[in-house]
Amino acid sequence: MNPRPPGQPARSSSPPSPASSSSSSSSSSSVLLAVLAVLIGLAGLALAVAGAWLIALGGSWYYLVAGLGLAAAALLLRRGGGAGLMVYAAVVLLTLAWALWEVGLDWWPMAARGDVFFVVGLLLLTPWVARPLALRNAAGVGSARTVLGVVLAAFLVAAVFSWMREPRRIEGIAPSVDAAAATANAPAGPAAAADEWTAYGGTGFGQRYSALDQITPQNVGQLEEAWHFRTGDVRGQPGDPEETTFEVTPLKIGERLFLCTPHQSVIALDATTGRQVWRYTPQIAGSLALQHLTCRGLSYYPGAAAQQSPQQQASALALAPAPAPAPASTGSCDAKLFMPTADGRVIALDPASGKPCPAFGGGSGQIDLWKNMPNVRPGSYYSTSPPVVARSLLIVGGTVLDNVSTKETSGVIRAFDANTGALVWNWDSGNPEETAPIAADRTYTANSPNSWSISSVDEALGLVYVPMGNQPPDQWGGARSEGAKKYSSAVVALDLASGRVRWSFQTVHHDLWDYDVPAQPSLVDLRAGSETVPALVQPTKQGELFVLDRRNGKPILPVNERAAPQGAAAGDATAPTQPSSALSFDPPALKPSDMWGATIFDQLACRIAFHRLRYEGRFTPPSTQGSLIHPGNFGVFNWGGVAVDPRRQIVFATPASLAFVSRLVPRADDTSLYVQGKQRPDDSLPALNENFGAPFAVKLSAFTSVLGLPCQAPPWGYVAAADLRTGRVAWMHKNGTVRDSSPLPLPFAMGVPNLGGPILTAGGVAFLSGTLDQFVRGYDVNDGKELWRSRLPAGGQATPMTYRGTDGRQYLLVVAGGHGSLGTRTGDHVIAYALPRR
Repeated sequence: MNPRPPGQPARSSSPPSPASSSSSSSSSSSVLLAVLAVLIGLAGLALAVAGAWLIALGGSWYYLVAGLGLAAAALLLRRGGGAGLMVYAAVVLLTLAWALWEVGLDWWPMAARGDVFFVVGLLLLTPWVARPLALRNAAGVGSARTVLGVVLAAFLVAAVFSWMREPRRIEGIAPSVDAAAATANAPAGPAAAADEWTAYGGTGFGQRYSALDQITPQNVGQLEEAWHFRTGDVRGQPGDPEETTFEVTPLKIGERLFLCTPHQSVIALDATTGRQVWRYTPQIAGSLALQHLTCRGLSYYPGAAAQQSPQQQASALALAPAPAPAPASTGSCDAKLFMPTADGRVIALDPASGKPCPAFGGGSGQIDLWKNMPNVRPGSYYSTSPPVVARSLLIVGGTVLDNVSTKETSGVIRAFDANTGALVWNWDSGNPEETAPIAADRTYTANSPNSWSISSVDEALGLVYVPMGNQPPDQWGGARSEGAKKYSSAVVALDLASGRVRWSFQTVHHDLWDYDVPAQPSLVDLRAGSETVPALVQPTKQGELFVLDRRNGKPILPVNERAAPQGAAAGDATAPTQPSSALSFDPPALKPSDMWGATIFDQLACRIAFHRLRYEGRFTPPSTQGSLIHPGNFGVFNWGGVAVDPRRQIVFATPASLAFVSRLVPRADDTSLYVQGKQRPDDSLPALNENFGAPFAVKLSAFTSVLGLPCQAPPWGYVAAADLRTGRVAWMHKNGTVRDSSPLPLPFAMGVPNLGGPILTAGGVAFLSGTLDQFVRGYDVNDGKELWRSRLPAGGQATPMTYRGTDGRQYLLVVAGGHGSLGTRTGDHVIAYALPRR
């Protein structure tokens, strides 16, 4: 035996006693049991108190009963024995039965009701809880654990079955190509976009459809990045408003792509390589107080020669000494790009060089949209969407400030000569009969409804179709003019030659919900028996797809007037009925059982909030109490619109629904800030929702829980296809994840909103990049199955497009730059995808 070194303490020769270890373990177990009992008791107390409040509001008794059950379980757990476990098992069983009764086998609503109970139940089954229960009182602990285990297993089985189901899913197959309709459609309108993409929606018909068929359901999974361009234009510069967005859909003309950036730069790229050809950045007036800063796209005028009839062109060629070069490469500015700017101008650029066209606008290369406008305040009006080019006209609308005051500028629609910039006609909804160019000493009607979205055109019929907004303010209409009452939230067909109204169709009567017509109308010729009908498909924020005869505005699919809730705010009125289309993605009315959250607690808070708000279904008027508006002004459809396949006679849509809260705030004067804080901004333009001059300001917010989650259960967004001839929805699937918009980046398909439109191709594949997660996806048009996805470096809140490059490949182009008010990641990316080279 070795001797112990000097100074070293003697080692203990005996191990810790079993009694000591057992005592330590029992002590820890007792602490865990005590903590669980306290937490269960506090949870029960919270549910009971809030549940009693809910009952007083007319809501469910479940929460009070469950809360009292949890409180009883907590007291019994402190005493030991199996009674506490049995009571807890009864609460879990009650919760399961209640969840199945309210929402059935629907995973996300079930999870909100049972997740906390299930996790705590598993902890109660652990030996660390069973041991101190038995030490205090062994009676019934074993059998109670068995009962609780069986109940939790039942909950788990129900959850597994609910995970595999999608109650709102519609399965089916979209109609195939209608040969007769395809033949009938061939000569009717502009050729479908194919090698080129000459207007925002592909063509002036706004179908967002390409005749290219190289990419198919069989090979779309092979798409790979072909090139990636960075514009260098990113959000966050001094003076940027919150809603600074990269929403552009580029044009493809000849061998070039043309796009604009949020800060108004215009860029030309080689369409096959992505190489920059030129860039033009105009000087924008400083100190603009803007609500929005964006550019959704440019407009292209092919030139005077391209506007001639075939006979005129043949005659001109016979007299010409030699063929003229292509307009896009002459440098003569016969062809033009038109760029609307944030300070209220439209600049004409030479597509060849990117330089302003000197002959346009009287030598300046631009026109001033503030000319003859009332209430001139730079930044309060400009064209965020590309103008329409038709024949030799440039037709321009613009966005007017929402909910700032009753003294805004005019929403007039104007047509200018595309070669000279001279005013040809103006349609002012406040003075709709006088469309001749306004006199120099007059101004247009102030505060009239505007058109901020994209118009469509049928040159054969001589009509431009204008989606109209509302007269400010959106939520109170007691002082609206007759023109505003008639043309607000309507699609209006204007005569190309004169600007006079040929017909109008109102999608919302006396709009109090910001349900302005947000999307470009899509034009398509529909086959009905032996007849072909020129149709217009108008998506709306409230979920209707109105299918109208574009010659006269009469419905092709039935439209019914349905009774609407009454009781507008003081001084206002409510329309007795509202139009409803046979083809509608109007979400079902919300019920208390639709309330949702991450846990039972915020779900209960949402339920209380639901009962405290005024809600009588869609078209519940705004109120001082606070009204629930569902769908909210984000819309079922927004500016991205829908895509239409003229051969299959179908629409590919991306319906979404999120509820908003609209609360009117009485105003005592025309200067105080009621919703923007105590200090007035230096310029009143950012004073959104103050409604200076109206009797009410308005507080608008998403209907969310204390955790920031939507109070309504998912899904919130879908992809769908419908037959335009019958109105039948062929299929509808939830779409998108909360990977990039949640504290917990769940990769599961919950179904999220989309902002940015879809496109369709003749190859049978649809594409969409606008979901809140950063992906571009490809879908089989037949059944809606997601076939391909690619991760984007930023939010894809823009509509993709497709074209053929000089290498013969079909390219898919996606812009990823994010959206300020949605909180998606910002960037400056332009990405082209193609199949591998053969």
